[in-house]
This record gives sequence, structure tokens and C-alpha cells, in this order.
Amino acid sequence: MTSTYETGSGAESGSGRATVLTVLTTTDTAQKAEDLASGAVAARVAACAQIVGPVTSVYRWEGAVETAREWQILFKTAAARYEALETWLTEAHDYDTPEIIATPVVRGSAAYLEWVVRETTG
Repeated sequence: MTSTYETGSGAESGSGRATVLTVLTTTDTAQKAEDLASGAVAARVAACAQIVGPVTSVYRWEGAVETAREWQILFKTAAARYEALETWLTEAHDYDTPEIIATPVVRGSAAYLEWVVRETTG
């Protein structure tokens, strides 16, 4: 079987761009985190999602420093599906300005990365 992920390069396509991303967001309850995670996977905009929490977030909002208890959700998706995931999260999230940060996966198990692409684009 020929793999699009060559040993050593992991998640890069022939163009040198990452084909898999991790995308992070946060929310204020465990149930909301589970709903966002399961909804994104069901919509096929993420292959999987991991929930970590609670975490303590310190941030500036509307001129004041705030501290909040939150849950982080880390989604794995194909780079080609990022816009769909961002749109889905923006619509499903109840924050006015949800944190949505994408990071390219520069190396990884070829089988896992192929699975992420297959589950989000197939």
C-alpha cells in the first residue's frame, strides 16, 4: 500500500502543507464540552476529540481580568475540513468569541493521520 505520509514527514502533503490539524476550543461545563466533541465527530468535521478539564483560564475580557473554570476540547481534523469545523464550532458554541486555534500536525503515525483524513473527508 502506498501512503501519502512518507516516513519522516508524517502529516505533510507533497506541497509541504500539513494535511492534519489539531484544533483547540474551550467551554464552561463538562456537558457542553461533551456536546461539542460528539457533535463535531457526528458531523464529520473532526475524526475525534479529547476533553481535558477542568482547567483554570485567566484572560482579559471587556477591560477586566477574569478567571474561569473551563474544559478544553482538542479536535483532530483534516486541514481541508478546517473551515467546516470552524463554522460548525462558531454556530454550536455559546461563547460570544470562542477560542478556536488550529495547529498543524507536522509529524505523526501514518496510519493515524490517514485515519483522521479518511474520517473527515470520506
